[in-house]
Amino acid sequence: MDFKYKTALVTGAAGFIGFHLAERLLKDGCHVTGIDNLNPYYDVRLKEARLERLTPFPNFSFSKTELSDRDAMETLFKDTPFDVVVNLAAQAGVRYSLKNPYAYVDSNLSGFMNILECCRHNPVRHLVFASSSSVYGANTAMPFSVHHNVDHPVSLYAATKKANELMAHTYSHLYGMNCTGLRFFTVYGPWGRPDMALFLFTDAILRGEPLKVFNHGKMQRDFTYIDDIIEGVVRVMGRLPEPNPAWRGDAPDPGTSYAPYKIYNIGNNNPVQLMQFIEAIEKALGKTAEKEFLNLQLGDVPATYADVDDLVRDVGFKPATPIEEGIERFIAWYKAYHP
Repeated sequence: MDFKYKTALVTGAAGFIGFHLAERLLKDGCHVTGIDNLNPYYDVRLKEARLERLTPFPNFSFSKTELSDRDAMETLFKDTPFDVVVNLAAQAGVRYSLKNPYAYVDSNLSGFMNILECCRHNPVRHLVFASSSSVYGANTAMPFSVHHNVDHPVSLYAATKKANELMAHTYSHLYGMNCTGLRFFTVYGPWGRPDMALFLFTDAILRGEPLKVFNHGKMQRDFTYIDDIIEGVVRVMGRLPEPNPAWRGDAPDPGTSYAPYKIYNIGNNNPVQLMQFIEAIEKALGKTAEKEFLNLQLGDVPATYADVDDLVRDVGFKPATPIEEGIERFIAWYKAYHP
């Protein structure tokens, strides 16, 4: 069921996806409240530079707030009514979860609990929240489908994202909350995160440093360009999830429910070999990289590949930006940001 929204809360508004979503919504005329804790997981100056592009919009307001600060979150929701809430704030990164697991509990579990409670006690029509392709964990059946069981995560980050899906379903069941989870597949593009492969590889090539190529290059990723991610999110925001009348408890479908709850993959539906990805960066930069081949990192998976049939059927959109085009746009931004 489609619905019109005029006000939105975007958590993680200074983050990569959150910034792009807020900018798109503001240009569309939506009133956007952004929150972010501006944590130093990566260079805060990049987050501040993103915010500087949002603050000139008269329909934007920002609050530096921790999701895990229950009182601050309750006050925010009481003071400002939201038609839709998009939760993109999270402690990101698979490998960092091996070093600092408590950061994931505070943000991704306690913080999400506050989001759910605030949505429950206030007139929010739709909660859209970021999950991750990492929830597929040890699964090997490709392409990954939202209708597959995902009970074997291989990192704490993935486990917290799976937990978010379970928590949201519980609130959808108990309180009839409209909840939609989005499993993002390897997002890249301008204003991207410095801890992601495209940023790291570009930086290393320009500095003349060797690239760390894990699993000896035998990796596949369903790289998804940021504009495609945002188009998918915006379309999902305006579509309330409907209960699946065919859902059965003796053969439960993980991607749908008898409650108003739905999960979508947003991926390019076209996995790219890591070496092909590196070649596209080298071509765009006009430089060849030195490469250091290493074993698969703990908590990582060798391949991702999104089945997006449900997304195409329900909102009429399929990501399609070619990797070469997306990388060229990223590098153009990177050179402008690091002149």
